[in-house]
Amino acid sequence: MKILVVDDEQRIRDLIGQYLMVEGYDVEYAKDGIDALTKISKGDIDLVILDVMMPFMDGITCLREMRSRGFKTPVIILSAKGEEYDKITGFDAGTDDYVVKPFSPKELMARVKAVINRVNPEIAESKERYIFGSLVIDVPSHSVRIDGENINLTPKEFDLLVCLVQNKGVALSRERILMKVWNYDYYGEDRTVDTHIKMLRGHLKDYRDCIVTVWGVGYKFEPKE
Repeated sequence: MKILVVDDEQRIRDLIGQYLMVEGYDVEYAKDGIDALTKISKGDIDLVILDVMMPFMDGITCLREMRSRGFKTPVIILSAKGEEYDKITGFDAGTDDYVVKPFSPKELMARVKAVINRVNPEIAESKERYIFGSLVIDVPSHSVRIDGENINLTPKEFDLLVCLVQNKGVALSRERILMKVWNYDYYGEDRTVDTHIKMLRGHLKDYRDCIVTVWGVGYKFEPKE
Protein backbone atom coordinates (compact mmCIF):
# COMPACT_ATOMS: atom_id res chain seq x y z
CA MET A 1 0.00 0.00 0.00
CA LYS A 2 1.46 3.36 -1.05
CA ILE A 3 0.97 6.60 0.91
CA LEU A 4 1.84 10.04 -0.47
CA VAL A 5 3.21 12.55 2.07
CA VAL A 6 2.77 16.14 0.92
CA ASP A 7 4.55 18.88 2.90
CA ASP A 8 6.89 21.69 1.95
CA GLU A 9 9.12 20.97 4.97
CA GLN A 10 11.50 18.10 4.29
CA ARG A 11 11.94 17.49 8.02
CA ILE A 12 8.20 16.80 8.39
CA ARG A 13 8.12 14.65 5.25
CA ASP A 14 11.02 12.55 6.48
CA LEU A 15 9.57 12.15 9.98
CA ILE A 16 6.18 10.98 8.73
CA GLY A 17 7.78 8.78 6.09
CA GLN A 18 9.95 7.04 8.67
CA TYR A 19 6.97 6.14 10.83
CA LEU A 20 4.95 4.97 7.84
CA MET A 21 7.74 2.71 6.63
CA VAL A 22 8.04 1.19 10.09
CA GLU A 23 4.33 0.35 9.80
CA GLY A 24 5.04 -1.43 6.51
CA TYR A 25 3.71 1.13 4.02
CA ASP A 26 5.38 2.23 0.79
CA VAL A 27 5.95 5.98 0.85
CA GLU A 28 6.20 8.65 -1.82
CA TYR A 29 6.78 12.37 -1.26
CA ALA A 30 5.64 15.68 -2.74
CA LYS A 31 6.69 19.18 -1.72
CA ASP A 32 3.60 21.12 -2.85
CA GLY A 33 0.10 20.70 -4.25
CA ILE A 34 1.16 20.77 -7.89
CA ASP A 35 3.74 18.04 -7.32
CA ALA A 36 1.12 16.04 -5.41
CA LEU A 37 -1.45 16.20 -8.21
CA THR A 38 1.12 14.94 -10.70
CA LYS A 39 1.86 11.90 -8.54
CA ILE A 40 -1.78 11.23 -7.66
CA SER A 41 -2.62 11.26 -11.38
CA LYS A 42 -0.51 8.12 -11.85
CA GLY A 43 -3.25 6.21 -10.01
CA ASP A 44 -1.07 4.17 -7.64
CA ILE A 45 -1.53 6.25 -4.46
CA ASP A 46 -3.77 4.66 -1.81
CA LEU A 47 -3.82 7.50 0.74
CA VAL A 48 -2.57 11.10 0.93
CA ILE A 49 -1.28 12.94 4.00
CA LEU A 50 -1.64 16.57 2.95
CA ASP A 51 -0.24 19.73 4.53
CA VAL A 52 -2.28 22.91 4.08
CA MET A 53 0.20 25.79 4.09
CA MET A 54 2.44 25.23 1.06
CA PRO A 55 3.82 27.39 -1.78
CA PHE A 56 2.54 27.30 -5.37
CA MET A 57 -0.63 25.38 -4.44
CA ASP A 58 -1.92 25.00 -0.88
CA GLY A 59 -3.43 21.81 0.47
CA ILE A 60 -7.08 22.87 0.37
CA THR A 61 -6.79 23.95 -3.27
CA CYS A 62 -5.01 20.69 -4.09
CA LEU A 63 -7.74 18.67 -2.37
CA ARG A 64 -10.53 20.51 -4.18
CA GLU A 65 -8.73 19.93 -7.47
CA MET A 66 -8.37 16.22 -6.64
CA ARG A 67 -12.07 15.86 -5.98
CA SER A 68 -13.05 17.91 -9.05
CA ARG A 69 -10.98 15.53 -11.19
CA GLY A 70 -12.78 12.57 -9.68
CA PHE A 71 -9.95 11.25 -7.52
CA LYS A 72 -11.49 9.43 -4.54
CA THR A 73 -8.16 8.73 -2.85
CA PRO A 74 -8.59 9.14 0.93
CA VAL A 75 -6.89 12.20 2.42
CA ILE A 76 -5.71 13.20 5.88
CA ILE A 77 -5.08 16.93 6.22
CA LEU A 78 -2.25 18.24 8.39
CA SER A 79 -2.58 21.86 9.42
CA ALA A 80 -1.40 24.35 12.02
CA LYS A 81 -4.89 25.86 11.76
CA GLY A 82 -7.07 24.18 14.34
CA GLU A 83 -10.12 26.41 14.57
CA GLU A 84 -13.57 24.99 13.89
CA TYR A 85 -13.87 27.01 10.68
CA ASP A 86 -10.59 25.60 9.35
CA LYS A 87 -11.65 22.02 10.05
CA ILE A 88 -15.04 22.55 8.43
CA THR A 89 -13.31 24.02 5.37
CA GLY A 90 -11.13 20.91 5.16
CA PHE A 91 -14.03 18.49 5.45
CA ASP A 92 -16.10 20.49 2.97
CA ALA A 93 -13.19 20.23 0.52
CA GLY A 94 -13.30 16.44 0.85
CA THR A 95 -10.79 15.36 3.49
CA ASP A 96 -11.36 12.12 5.40
CA ASP A 97 -9.62 13.31 8.57
CA TYR A 98 -8.02 16.46 9.95
CA VAL A 99 -4.92 16.49 12.18
CA VAL A 100 -3.69 19.67 13.84
CA LYS A 101 0.01 20.51 14.08
CA PRO A 102 2.01 19.93 16.21
CA PHE A 103 0.95 16.31 16.07
CA SER A 104 1.95 13.03 17.66
CA PRO A 105 3.39 10.63 15.05
CA LYS A 106 1.84 7.72 16.94
CA GLU A 107 -1.59 9.36 16.79
CA LEU A 108 -1.13 10.07 13.08
CA MET A 109 -0.34 6.38 12.45
CA ALA A 110 -3.50 5.43 14.34
CA ARG A 111 -5.52 7.83 12.20
CA VAL A 112 -3.96 6.42 9.02
CA LYS A 113 -5.07 2.93 10.04
CA ALA A 114 -8.54 4.19 10.97
CA VAL A 115 -9.03 5.86 7.59
CA ILE A 116 -7.82 2.74 5.77
CA ASN A 117 -10.17 0.57 7.84
CA ARG A 118 -13.09 2.85 7.05
CA VAL A 119 -12.44 3.60 3.39
CA ASN A 120 -10.74 0.38 2.24
CA PRO A 121 -11.85 -2.38 4.62
CA GLU A 122 -10.71 -5.07 2.18
CA ILE A 123 -7.13 -3.77 2.44
CA ALA A 124 -7.31 -3.65 6.23
CA GLU A 125 -8.74 -7.16 6.34
CA SER A 126 -5.99 -8.51 4.11
CA LYS A 127 -3.41 -7.30 6.64
CA GLU A 128 -5.06 -9.12 9.55
CA ARG A 129 -4.47 -12.75 8.52
CA TYR A 130 -1.41 -14.29 6.93
CA ILE A 131 -1.13 -17.84 5.61
CA PHE A 132 2.11 -19.48 4.50
CA GLY A 133 1.51 -23.17 3.91
CA SER A 134 0.41 -24.60 7.26
CA LEU A 135 1.60 -21.49 9.14
CA VAL A 136 -1.38 -19.27 9.96
CA ILE A 137 -0.97 -15.91 11.71
CA ASP A 138 -4.19 -14.23 12.84
CA VAL A 139 -3.59 -10.67 14.04
CA PRO A 140 -6.96 -9.85 15.69
CA SER A 141 -6.87 -12.98 17.86
CA HIS A 142 -3.10 -12.81 18.44
CA SER A 143 -2.84 -16.46 17.45
CA VAL A 144 -0.34 -18.53 15.49
CA ARG A 145 -0.97 -22.07 14.27
CA ILE A 146 1.23 -24.61 12.51
CA ASP A 147 -0.50 -27.69 11.10
CA GLY A 148 -3.54 -26.71 13.16
CA GLU A 149 -1.58 -26.65 16.43
CA ASN A 150 -1.60 -23.45 18.50
CA ILE A 151 1.86 -21.97 19.00
CA ASN A 152 2.26 -20.11 22.28
CA LEU A 153 4.14 -16.84 21.80
CA THR A 154 4.72 -14.00 24.22
CA PRO A 155 3.19 -10.63 23.18
CA LYS A 156 6.61 -9.35 22.06
CA GLU A 157 7.35 -12.53 20.10
CA PHE A 158 4.01 -12.21 18.34
CA ASP A 159 4.56 -8.52 17.55
CA LEU A 160 8.02 -9.33 16.24
CA LEU A 161 6.66 -12.05 13.96
CA VAL A 162 3.93 -9.75 12.62
CA CYS A 163 6.48 -6.98 12.04
CA LEU A 164 8.62 -9.32 9.94
CA VAL A 165 5.66 -10.80 8.05
CA GLN A 166 4.16 -7.39 7.22
CA ASN A 167 7.51 -6.48 5.65
CA LYS A 168 7.91 -9.83 3.86
CA GLY A 169 11.09 -9.98 1.80
CA VAL A 170 12.42 -6.69 3.20
CA ALA A 171 15.57 -6.67 5.33
CA LEU A 172 14.78 -4.79 8.53
CA SER A 173 17.53 -3.31 10.67
CA ARG A 174 17.56 -3.98 14.38
CA GLU A 175 16.88 -0.30 14.99
CA ARG A 176 13.78 -0.37 12.80
CA ILE A 177 12.53 -3.52 14.52
CA LEU A 178 13.02 -1.87 17.91
CA MET A 179 11.05 1.16 16.75
CA LYS A 180 8.15 -0.98 15.59
CA VAL A 181 7.97 -3.71 18.22
CA TRP A 182 9.11 -1.70 21.23
CA ASN A 183 6.92 1.33 20.49
CA TYR A 184 9.54 3.64 18.98
CA ASP A 185 11.00 4.79 22.29
CA TYR A 186 12.78 1.64 23.46
CA TYR A 187 16.51 2.10 23.90
CA GLY A 188 17.79 -1.45 24.19
CA GLU A 189 20.86 -3.19 22.88
CA ASP A 190 20.92 -5.05 19.59
CA ARG A 191 20.97 -8.30 21.57
CA THR A 192 17.35 -7.65 22.57
CA VAL A 193 16.25 -8.27 19.00
CA ASP A 194 18.67 -11.16 18.51
CA THR A 195 17.44 -12.90 21.67
CA HIS A 196 13.79 -12.61 20.66
CA ILE A 197 14.57 -13.81 17.13
CA LYS A 198 16.26 -16.90 18.58
CA MET A 199 13.24 -17.67 20.77
CA LEU A 200 10.82 -17.03 17.90
CA ARG A 201 12.69 -19.39 15.59
CA GLY A 202 12.45 -22.06 18.26
CA HIS A 203 8.66 -21.75 18.29
CA LEU A 204 8.27 -21.86 14.50
CA LYS A 205 9.56 -25.43 14.09
CA ASP A 206 9.80 -26.25 10.36
CA TYR A 207 9.23 -22.56 9.55
CA ARG A 208 12.21 -21.31 11.57
CA ASP A 209 14.25 -20.84 8.39
CA CYS A 210 11.68 -18.33 7.13
CA ILE A 211 13.36 -15.81 9.43
CA VAL A 212 16.56 -15.04 7.56
CA THR A 213 19.59 -13.27 9.02
CA VAL A 214 20.84 -10.52 6.71
CA TRP A 215 24.43 -9.97 7.77
CA GLY A 216 25.28 -6.35 8.47
CA VAL A 217 21.61 -5.34 8.35
CA GLY A 218 19.21 -7.36 10.49
CA TYR A 219 16.47 -9.84 9.62
CA LYS A 220 13.79 -10.53 7.04
CA PHE A 221 10.90 -12.95 6.58
CA GLU A 222 11.14 -15.17 3.49
CA PRO A 223 8.28 -17.70 3.28
CA LYS A 224 8.93 -21.17 1.93
CA GLU A 225 8.14 -21.82 -1.72
